[in-house]
Amino acid sequence: MTERPSWDVYFMTIAADVSTRATCIRRQVGAILVKDRRILTTGYNGPPAGISHCTRETCLRTKFNVPSGERQELCRGLHAEQNAIIQAAQHGVSIKGAALYCTCQPCSICTKMLINSGIMKFVYKDPYNDPLSVDMVREAGVEIIIYTGEIAR
Repeated sequence: MTERPSWDVYFMTIAADVSTRATCIRRQVGAILVKDRRILTTGYNGPPAGISHCTRETCLRTKFNVPSGERQELCRGLHAEQNAIIQAAQHGVSIKGAALYCTCQPCSICTKMLINSGIMKFVYKDPYNDPLSVDMVREAGVEIIIYTGEIAR
């Protein structure tokens, strides 16, 4: 029998798999919300249901040369974390006390939503240039784990 992956490796691998559904042309992000070692919801970044996917020609961030981490309102897409929260709301799943596993550090907008949703732990792989996000997480007492391990395949 091969060695089983740790819970963090297992959940980060699933978050990476979820990111393969992302339709953003700039960054593919996957997020899962987990409680008691059970996956509650998943989310990936892209436009709302029924809205066409962005292309190089239609991406507002590309069109207006918006740097990463700035002017998040200039985007037709939702972030992976937002979609995970929305899925919970649509299906009546409480995410209070859950942990977030995400391929990227949440931005300050997602961080505010996650904190108010009762998420108590953020595990993420890739950093994101948003110091306000880190400040808010620390002030709220949410645990932060920067995942440095491998993604199992």
